[in-house]
Amino acid sequence: MNTARALLAAAVAACACASPAVAADYPDKPVKVIVAFTAGGTTDTLTRSMSNSLSKKLGQSFVVENKPGAGGNIGTEFVVRAAPDGHTLIVNSVGPIAVNSSLTKLSFDPLTDLIPMVQIATVPNVLVVPPSSPAKDIKSFLQYVKTASHLNYSSTGVGTSSHLSSYMLMDQLGVEATHVPYKGADAVNDLLAGRIDFMFATIPSVIGQIRAGKLRPLAVSTLQRSATLPDLPTIAESGYPGFDAGSWFGFFAPKGTPPVVVDTINREVNAALPALQAQMLSEGAEPVGGTPAQFAAFIRKEHDKWAALVRKFDPQAN
Repeated sequence: MNTARALLAAAVAACACASPAVAADYPDKPVKVIVAFTAGGTTDTLTRSMSNSLSKKLGQSFVVENKPGAGGNIGTEFVVRAAPDGHTLIVNSVGPIAVNSSLTKLSFDPLTDLIPMVQIATVPNVLVVPPSSPAKDIKSFLQYVKTASHLNYSSTGVGTSSHLSSYMLMDQLGVEATHVPYKGADAVNDLLAGRIDFMFATIPSVIGQIRAGKLRPLAVSTLQRSATLPDLPTIAESGYPGFDAGSWFGFFAPKGTPPVVVDTINREVNAALPALQAQMLSEGAEPVGGTPAQFAAFIRKEHDKWAALVRKFDPQAN
C-alpha cells in the first residue's frame, strides 16, 4: 500500500471514530470555494467533484469560483484577505502554496496566512511527447535529450510543478532546454501540434490525449508508479533515484478560521474520498486525506524542497 492510500485508510478509520458533534450552524449560507486557476484544469476538476459532495452532505451549496492569474497568487490572496468564517475557502496546489513565495515577493505568506484543512489528492506528472518524437520510451528519451542540439519544453507557468519537473530532470541530466511557459491548456495544444518537444503534465490534464494516442507517455515524476498508468516507469527507477516532483491539492482556509470549521471540512472530505476514489484514479489523481497536521507537515517539506531548487536555477530568488 503506498503512502497516499495508507493515509486515506487511516483517515477513514479516524473519521468513523470521530465525534459527530459540530457547530450546528456551519455552514449557514453558501460556501465560496476559490480555484486560483482557469476552469477545466486539474485543480478545477478536483474542486468541483469535492464541492458537489460537500454540498450534498452539509446542506449548503459549495460554489466554485475561478480567480486565475499570477501563477495562482491572485486567487490565493483573495482567500487570505477573506473573512475567516469558513464561508470562503480555497482548493490550492503546490505552486501557490509551496513554490511561489520563493520566486517572488508576496504580500502574504501562504504558509502562515492560510490554514491547511485536508489534502485531497496527489497527482503524478507524466512526461509526454508528441507521436512524431523519436523518443519511444524513457530510455530513448534520455538519450535523445543528451544528443539533441536544441529542445523546447512547455509548462503551465513559471514555478509550476510542470515547469520544475522539467527543470529538475534537465539539471540531473546536465543538459539545457528552453522553457516555454503557457497559460492553461495552450501548453498541451502546442505539444500536440509538434511545436514543443516534451512536457511534464498532470495526468488528468492529458489522460484523454494519451488514451487517444495523440500523446506518448514515457514516465511519471513521482517516486511510485501511477495507479492510472501502472506500466509507465518512474524517473526515479529509470536511473535517477529520489526524483520526485508530483503535484498535490487540498483545502485551505484563511488564518483565524475557527477550529470547528477546519474539523468539519476535514472530516467530510475524508468521508467523501472513498466514494470518489474510483473516479479519481481513472483520471490520474490518487486520494490522500489525513489530518490538518499531516497536511501542514507535508507542505513544509514541499516548500523546503522546492525553495532549494528555485535557488539553484535563480540565485536571486527569495
